[in-house]
Amino acid sequence: MISGAHAIIYSTDPEADRAFLRDVLALHSVDVGDGWLIFGLPPAEVAVHPAQENGRQELYFLCDDIEAFVAAMQRRNISCGPLQDQGWGVLSEIRLPSGARVGVYEPKHARPKAVIARR
Repeated sequence: MISGAHAIIYSTDPEADRAFLRDVLALHSVDVGDGWLIFGLPPAEVAVHPAQENGRQELYFLCDDIEAFVAAMQRRNISCGPLQDQGWGVLSEIRLPSGARVGVYEPKHARPKAVIARR
């Protein structure tokens, strides 16, 4: 039924943020016209958290080794937030060229089996 997910990062500098995703995070992309890139992601997961209001969504990138990820970003002069052990995972964040922040964490929680899209 569901074949994937499409996440959106709203940006005040989309060209710079697209270059970051392409060049720094090495995500593969397709150009759907006029330089508008859509990036492929590894398997994803979604969780539903309780909230007082609807309408808020968050994006986190997952990694297998947060310390290695932070070290790799620092070698490229990209600052990351401090490591925070949340119990469910070790969390940091990266700042995109536009100034937007995206969470990155190494999960400690159980991971669901990846869904393979069928066409």
